[in-house]
Amino acid sequence: MEIYAHRGSSGTHPENTITAFTEAAHLAIHGVEFDVHLTKDGELVVIHDERIDRTSNGTGYVKDMTLAKLKTFDFGSWFSPDFTGQTIPTLHEVLQLFTETHHHLNIELKSDIFPYEGMVEKVLAIVSEMGLDSRVVLSSFDHEAIRTVKQLAPHLETAALFMEVLVEPLDYMRAIPADALHLFFPTALRPSIQQVLESGTPVRTFTVNEAQYAQALQDVGVSAIFTDFPEKMMIYLNEKS
Repeated sequence: MEIYAHRGSSGTHPENTITAFTEAAHLAIHGVEFDVHLTKDGELVVIHDERIDRTSNGTGYVKDMTLAKLKTFDFGSWFSPDFTGQTIPTLHEVLQLFTETHHHLNIELKSDIFPYEGMVEKVLAIVSEMGLDSRVVLSSFDHEAIRTVKQLAPHLETAALFMEVLVEPLDYMRAIPADALHLFFPTALRPSIQQVLESGTPVRTFTVNEAQYAQALQDVGVSAIFTDFPEKMMIYLNEKS
């Protein structure tokens, strides 16, 4: 079972910051996951929430601020004084960290609340420019965005994100279409997901921070887990194998 660092090594470092991704880049794990929003001036930035309040010393919506304004806020000290001075990274800055590594890069398009016009096209352009087409999976709760990715770049891997228990998930995935299924981990243990696993479709689950849950998911054949503690999970799974 593969391991993805969720928002970087976010259990030990401030999530979605360069320091969290630098830590993840040094680990012998399969991949890294991070989230993308669009600024007021059309720049792609890596942050989970629509607002900056939770993970910075600022307040307000990402969409209402320019990149220059966002870069004035501290995105590290909320986690620990040791990380004071961390700024919001751009997508380019994050991808640049991984250009010389082996990691599979899960870019989550955070357009399920605000439909960021042109964001899909901007993400596709930077992925192509950096030669990372074969190393990315684009995921989203916004399944319209996933459909747009497949229309514009059918060769790229896509994943549909879900929190809910699903009925006939393969039929729905084919209708989008999506190549992989990314699920809130308890739903992966439901009978409806067994048909997805048996089809060979990648099923990746979030957010798995406890060994007992990782073991249960591995036992049913889940492809990968997203975890805030990638090093801890890597050690555990290596010991079990």
